Amino acid sequence: MADLLRDDHVAWLLDPSDGAYLPDVHIEGTTTADRQSVLDLVVERGWAFEYTTDCCVEPLPRAEAVLSRPPGASSPNLRVRPEPEICAVVRFLAEEQIDSDLDLRELRGQERLDVLCAFLTEIGQRLGTSVPVYFEGDTRSPFLEYDHEVGRVRVLGSPPAG
Repeated sequence: MADLLRDDHVAWLLDPSDGAYLPDVHIEGTTTADRQSVLDLVVERGWAFEYTTDCCVEPLPRAEAVLSRPPGASSPNLRVRPEPEICAVVRFLAEEQIDSDLDLRELRGQERLDVLCAFLTEIGQRLGTSVPVYFEGDTRSPFLEYDHEVGRVRVLGSPPAG
């Protein structure tokens, strides 16, 4: 059974009509080992991916190599596709947090919402932590989260009045 049903209670969260298309997945308190665990998960699950630095596609490195870039070096990106139509762009900004962007325009329909929930769940289970999703540029209050204690994705908040 789906974690969330794309109905009136969830559809408003995934409506990019306000122009905010790229919600942020932001996991605090991570380590290099956590990063490596996520990289290993991508490979183990067979998710399509593309690792780039300075717009050049490169082989997927170990987390230690990515996080030990010299100061001022370009920040690489890892584009992960758990399904061909859905892409999460993983950023390598700091060891102590895992950051990723999602594109709401790709999350049309129940099937794609299920893929998102499964993706968040697998990361949360692998790391043994909750995986919050925030509106673009706002890391104060998540609107969606894989809740590790409950073992499922849940909505945090309610639709705006009106």
